[in-house]
Amino acid sequence: MSDRPQSFENFKINKQLLEAVKEAGYTKPTPIQEQAIPLALAGQDILGIAQTGTGKTAAYVLPILMKVKYAQGMHPRALILAPTRELVMQIEQSIIELGKYTDLRYVCLYGGIGPTPQIEKIQAGVDIVIATPGRFMDIYGKGNIFVREIKTMVLDEADKMMDMGFMPQIRSILEVIPVKRQNLLFSATFSDRVERISQEFLEFPERIEIALQATTADTVAQTKYFVPNLKTKINLLDHLLKNEEIKRVIVFTKSRKNAEAVFQYLERRKHGEIRVIHANKGQNTRINSVDDFKAGDVRILVATDVASRGLDISMVSHVVNFDVPLIYEDYVHRVGRTGRAEQEGAAFTFINPAEEYHFEKIEEIIRMEVEESAIPAEVKVTDTPFAEKQIYDREIDSQKRKENPDFKGAFHEKKPRANKNPHYNPEKKKVRGNKNSKAKRNRNQMKKKGGKR
Repeated sequence: MSDRPQSFENFKINKQLLEAVKEAGYTKPTPIQEQAIPLALAGQDILGIAQTGTGKTAAYVLPILMKVKYAQGMHPRALILAPTRELVMQIEQSIIELGKYTDLRYVCLYGGIGPTPQIEKIQAGVDIVIATPGRFMDIYGKGNIFVREIKTMVLDEADKMMDMGFMPQIRSILEVIPVKRQNLLFSATFSDRVERISQEFLEFPERIEIALQATTADTVAQTKYFVPNLKTKINLLDHLLKNEEIKRVIVFTKSRKNAEAVFQYLERRKHGEIRVIHANKGQNTRINSVDDFKAGDVRILVATDVASRGLDISMVSHVVNFDVPLIYEDYVHRVGRTGRAEQEGAAFTFINPAEEYHFEKIEEIIRMEVEESAIPAEVKVTDTPFAEKQIYDREIDSQKRKENPDFKGAFHEKKPRANKNPHYNPEKKKVRGNKNSKAKRNRNQMKKKGGKR
């Protein structure tokens, strides 16, 4: 018989938190919560490896709320760092939900809006800070936040932090906050870079690994389609969205340009309410779009990877990877937007010829071969335009050179330059039969001899 806690009442948390947990609809702890919460409450450093959607936010928010307990003083005692604004706001929602019966004060620090309201909230007194590393250091650099009372620090989505280049800011933060503190690091994958930061960041940590590194949830059915070009991708997406079983879907693209193109096309096709979010969209626009999607007022959300993490939406029925992500771990996080909280979900990935190489690498990381489906007969498969085919060929050449440095691709072979002069002889490199050239040579010879014409 298992001795694992099957109820939150088994944990040493107060009745205010237990009541909030009950009202939030949590019936029993998830595996990451079962293992992490007791250790965090005991003050242990933790290295948690858990895929997205496993409940890891509550696994560190509940212990922080219990340890900080009530509003006290003017300065923060807990710091939670996250890579994106969206994830900061998700953590904020968790604190609001689980800390509703406490008087704890918190502030969210992130870019995209002016810092003045955030600074004013800090100066009014705060117990917990949730921040992106860049905005935290901006406000600290201006002398507007006192860090000497911080006793607990959380680094969430550490792998994404590394991918986004936050290492210098994280090191700067580690230099200014107290050395004596509890550290909690959570990541969906355990890459070499995450291992390095964990060695700098954690002191004799307890490692908790809920699933194999970079695995996807068992509740998500994954399918791949090999698609010859962009236009056929659009046609396939249009066909899939005619299926009424796709209730709420996130379509991920690799760039803002592709996101806008997909959004504009689908908006004309009248598949239901649709929104698009990417880095060029204003903060309020992004928040409103996500809120409408959560509320069920929007059926389709088109997004770049800025939204692949930090979106805690439990009823996403499908995810479509319109483009294969070039940061392979992002596939796990994209797919993790569906099949959350033990709900079933489905993920479709469209793979063009230049993306086959990248998806093979993704399959190596997730330790499985994704099931392939043929493009339905109803979908029009168009010819690939010459310019688009050239782009694919160049990319494939580049991929082959990565695997074999001696590979000489079609776009990288040295070829003799064409010369429009019909009298050009590449061997003698002379022009023959041109009277003007001969006359010019005669004039040059006369000048050397000092003669006249």
